[in-house]
Amino acid sequence: MGASKIVNEQEVVGWFAEGKTYAWMSEEYLTKYNIETVPSLWGNFRRRRGLARRITRDDNLIPWFVQPQHRWAYPVAMLRSEARARSGMGNSENTDERLASWKQTLQAANAVVHYDPDTADGFYYVPRLPSDTDIIRQPRLKTTRRKAAD
Repeated sequence: MGASKIVNEQEVVGWFAEGKTYAWMSEEYLTKYNIETVPSLWGNFRRRRGLARRITRDDNLIPWFVQPQHRWAYPVAMLRSEARARSGMGNSENTDERLASWKQTLQAANAVVHYDPDTADGFYYVPRLPSDTDIIRQPRLKTTRRKAAD
């Protein structure tokens, strides 16, 4: 294995604690140390050091394999934000406000999120059924490839 590009591990651990992005870390290393890095370096460092993930995977809220053309649709973005909130990781104040508004809209419409990968829009709001116990319509089978574990 080659020499590590990381000059000061404690500094990097501090950046993770502050919530700095991998892009920010890469830019900072280039500016401060004139060392080019890639995002995977920071992700690998996080994993090797046992640091907490920056993202939350909740395969109960997003149980589907989401097609590439649907990955940035507003409903799935809100489901990701809800997963972060439920895990205790939190969101920005702006995201929390949007999430609260979105959930109020779902509640007022008595609707849940449904995903159909074979359609152009992918995500739909459908009327809540008595069997709907959360903010999504649970599929019969989870198809996600991104399970909740690290």
